[in-house]
Amino acid sequence: MMQERQPEDQYAKVTADLLNYPDVTVGGSKGFGSSALKIRGKIFAMLSSGDKFVVKLPRQRVESLIAAGEGERFDANHGRWMKEWVTIPVDFQDKWLMFAKEALDFVGSLSND
Repeated sequence: MMQERQPEDQYAKVTADLLNYPDVTVGGSKGFGSSALKIRGKIFAMLSSGDKFVVKLPRQRVESLIAAGEGERFDANHGRWMKEWVTIPVDFQDKWLMFAKEALDFVGSLSND
């Protein structure tokens, strides 16, 4: 089993890797998403309050990750679940980069218009 890192350290590693991709930036705003990873200005991954790693994926993928026990529903403190967002628990932080790349592809394809 891979040695567990602190969530902030793992997120920093994911961020450093993804900043090598074209059009990927980090942060730029205050509050929600202040340290979020973005593709052409659209958030695709972030570390939310409570050190939870959150990614934007197609709704069906979110549902399958939740069903498989690899994800949890994400609520941005509005009292309702966000259908295309999933929280990936710290137990799966060795997969955070994989999920972030998947989110990058998904959100990148949405903002190509």
